[in-house]
Order: sequence, then structure tokens, then C-alpha cells
Amino acid sequence: MPEWRVLITDGLDEAGIAILRAQAVVDDRSGISPAELLRAAGSYQALIVRSRTRVTPAVFAAAPCLKVVGRAGVGVDNIDLQAAAEAGVLVVNAPQAATLAAAEHTLGLMLALSRQIPAADRSMKAGEWRKNDLIGVELFGKTLGIVGVGNIGSAVAQRARLLGMEVLGYDPHLEAQAMRQRGAEPVELDQLYARSDFISLHVPLNLQTRGLLDAAAFRRMKPGVRLICTARGGLIDEAALLAALEAGRVAGAALDVFAQEPPGATPLVRHPNVIVTPHIAAQTAEAQRRAAVDIAEEVLRALRGEPLRWRVV
Repeated sequence: MPEWRVLITDGLDEAGIAILRAQAVVDDRSGISPAELLRAAGSYQALIVRSRTRVTPAVFAAAPCLKVVGRAGVGVDNIDLQAAAEAGVLVVNAPQAATLAAAEHTLGLMLALSRQIPAADRSMKAGEWRKNDLIGVELFGKTLGIVGVGNIGSAVAQRARLLGMEVLGYDPHLEAQAMRQRGAEPVELDQLYARSDFISLHVPLNLQTRGLLDAAAFRRMKPGVRLICTARGGLIDEAALLAALEAGRVAGAALDVFAQEPPGATPLVRHPNVIVTPHIAAQTAEAQRRAAVDIAEEVLRALRGEPLRWRVV
């Protein structure tokens, strides 16, 4: 059996580690610093990361033996894909593992936003009884606009329809029939902005989507819209969102992700009409186990030269 060496930098569920250890030497160095990674990378054939570790051109240059980088999750914006391609290193991910967890978290945030649940909880713990102040809105009969109707977006769409919501979808990569099969009525982005009571983002962060929701986008939205984002923080111009909240054009926002993480106690985070969670949409025991198993199996396939299910580069 080849003596493959695998470096894990952000932790991995034991189920995935066990799969790897059956065929490779595994070093779990969770929390490794960027400088330490550069010093250590040279002796590994595989690197497995989550969202914390940034796999830069310098990492690829320091790792002449590297054959594959595995992302235990969906987003790969922390991996320099061009540098990977130039170095001849495969990049794989686990795009299906967190679908249910992220969809459920999205719906949880939508419900919390519509019924002001965090504010109600805070007021009760402060000894208050603000029953008459905390007036919410129902999801039934409202229109949900989903930007990006992939695995997670379609899971949200299907569940939102069961709650009695009308679901609109925008995804330039899908044909209209495929969009409808995933539970969303296809519309152009401006139509989605103009008609949606709630908007949820489910697209990757790249050059085309960075700053997707900027001041111009907020001006095109239906007044009183509520925004949910469990995708990537860089999709939203946070200053523009804060301005739209202050102006009352956006009634509320529920954010699991931020342009800079952790964001600190910024004016946006502290805003009374904003609900925030610390990038936990995929943080369920079940999702983490699935991600670990999926990425372990995919990395081993790459090392063996077998066909891949989820090749990014």
C-alpha cells in the first residue's frame, strides 16, 4: 500500500479520520497557523481543510508532493483554485453533506426573523413582558425569492412551499424546467427583488457574486423585505445593508456569514433588526459526519487515481 500522508488542519469527524487511517498516515493539526502550514506542507500528498485555512499560492509552492486538497464542506473560496491548477493539484469538496443542515438553519432564521424570536427571548430574560410590542408576520402567503437554486437553495424552496410560501428562483445556470422541478418559479433577478417578501442567498462567492447585494440592489427590492444569508458574507455589501436597514427599506436581516469572520460587534451585528449566528449553518452532528466521510472517500479516490464525484479543479 502506498505511504500516503494526509494533513488535516481544521478538524474532521472521527468517522472520516477512520476511513483515511485505513489507507494513509493521518496528521490532525487542527488550528495550525499559516506559518506552520508552510513549514509542514512539503511532506504531504493530501491536505483537508474547512473554511478557516487559506490554501494560498505559497502553500502550493511549499508542497511539491501535494496531489489533492479536500474541502470538508461546500465553499472553496478559501482555496486559490488557479494556483491549484497551475501546480497540478486536484481540489475536491463535499457539496451534499451540509444540504439539510443549511436548509434547516435558513428556515430557522426566517422564522426567527418573521416572529422576532430572539428579541422576545432577550426581553423575557430581562424580566420584561412585551407581548403587545412583538408583532410578527406569517410566512404563509408570502413570497420567498431564492438566489441560487442548487442543492441547498432547492431544499429551502421545497420546504418553504410546504409552509404555504410562493417561491421564486434566480439561477443563471439552470433551465426553467429544472428550476420548476426544484420547487421555484424562474424569474429574472430584478423581478425577484421587486416581488419577494423574503430573499435568501445560496450562491458561491466568486468574482461574479462578490457584492451581489449592493446599494443598487437594495433600491430595487420590495420595501420591507427581509433578508437571510447562510451562504457567504462577501455576497453582501454590509455597509449598504446597514444603510438600507436604517432607512427602513429592509425590515430585517438574518446573517450566518460575514465579509470578515469573526466580524466583532459591528453596527450591523448590533442592529436591533438583525439576527446573527456565527457561521453555524452546517454545524450539526449529522452534517459534520457526512462531510467527513464524503471528503475522506473523495481524497482517497484522488490519491488512487480513480474517477471523482466532486472535482472542483
